[in-house]
Amino acid sequence: MNVTLIFLAAIGAIIIWWLSGQRLTSKPWLETGSVQLPAHDDARRQQSPVPAVKIGLFVFLGVVGALFSLAVSAYFMRMASADWWGMPIPRLLWVNTAALALSSVALQWARREARHGRMESLRPALVAGLALAVFFLVGQIQAWRELDAAGYVLADNPANSFFYMLTGLHGLHILGGLAVLSHTTVRAFSADVQPERLRLSVDLSAIYSHFMLAVWLLLFALFAGWANDFVDLCRTLLN
Repeated sequence: MNVTLIFLAAIGAIIIWWLSGQRLTSKPWLETGSVQLPAHDDARRQQSPVPAVKIGLFVFLGVVGALFSLAVSAYFMRMASADWWGMPIPRLLWVNTAALALSSVALQWARREARHGRMESLRPALVAGLALAVFFLVGQIQAWRELDAAGYVLADNPANSFFYMLTGLHGLHILGGLAVLSHTTVRAFSADVQPERLRLSVDLSAIYSHFMLAVWLLLFALFAGWANDFVDLCRTLLN
């Protein structure tokens, strides 16, 4: 339960911090009047409001974060059972983690290029982010196959079941993000596309990628046993 509350508090803090920088707390009725504002204030006042789809994405990510936090909490509680047998972490997961991290970096690069309207750099950045994310999913499937060949099947013990369930749930979310990213990448190669028409889609894809990378790093630490050591350290400090 403590793990769930900590994770939800972290997600909530991130969302509040982001919203605080999007002029959602501004008071437009105080910005109108007879007082002449400087030119830079006029430009800020004329900025478009936060797109509803971006707010919707952050709400969705909050729900996804809550879902994973509940699953992680159940993982910790189930570990105390006598029938829990640990399973090895395939070395391929290290490669997959690096691929997902590089995909997130590539999409951040694409995000910057889209803001500056540099289509010649935006296209390879999107392709790189897409290819690396696909590589991650293929690598996850291969890791499953290696574990299955070594005898670590789904129904063998609760540790195996949680591993397949959590990695599969994360993979499905990555797959959903790839659908949007693929559409954005195809649009980027259209002859008549303008950078400003891609800016929002690229921005959303990058935010989603960063979030799913953070979730995967948490899961990877959980499977490797590092999260257990961290929880034990926190309990020691609190006691």
